[in-house]
Amino acid sequence: MKSIIKISAILLLLFLSGCSRKQSEGLPYYDSPDFTPLWLDANESDRMHKVAAFSLTGQNGDKVTDQSLEGKIYLANFFFTTCPGICPTMTKNLLKVQERFKGEDDIRLISYSVMPWADSVASLRNYEKTFNINGRMWYLVTGSTKEIYELARKSYFAEEEAGYNSDSTEFLHTEHVLLVDKKGHLRGVYNGTLSLEIDRIIDDINVLKKES
Repeated sequence: MKSIIKISAILLLLFLSGCSRKQSEGLPYYDSPDFTPLWLDANESDRMHKVAAFSLTGQNGDKVTDQSLEGKIYLANFFFTTCPGICPTMTKNLLKVQERFKGEDDIRLISYSVMPWADSVASLRNYEKTFNINGRMWYLVTGSTKEIYELARKSYFAEEEAGYNSDSTEFLHTEHVLLVDKKGHLRGVYNGTLSLEIDRIIDDINVLKKES
């Protein structure tokens, strides 16, 4: 409930911040865990927060790194393969994004396991098959718990309560989906469990496609 209220507040803030701006000005940038939207000109964006470098293992046993996403618009979320609740809901919702942009080489999705000690490559591959995930477009990754948790909290600001200052041993679980542009900047935050958010995600990806 707290997360839904937080997302609703973010949406309201986005509306109030952008109501006087033209649609052609595109999407805001996010530079802090409170997701305050910042509206910048293109020549100002280089100073903004970016997702940090990483090196993890994908569902095919290959390395997936920040370079795998370089020059791509992508969505990031956090899950674990045995999750009975929000993870399957998020995955099913994000499948609509996969279907909408299938065959488009500049669009990717990445799901980071928050139980990497339990989610082996075989587990990820089984999850891929269960949900009909396109492995060429959508990476499921496992690896170092410390690296994934630091990425989640410090690069993606994925957890609104524990957030940036959480100890790396605290279990991470969030329904946030983050939109990242081709330069690694955060440009959107959504509640991945809400199907109505998927339409907004698709619209925002199309805005970024025009921008780039």
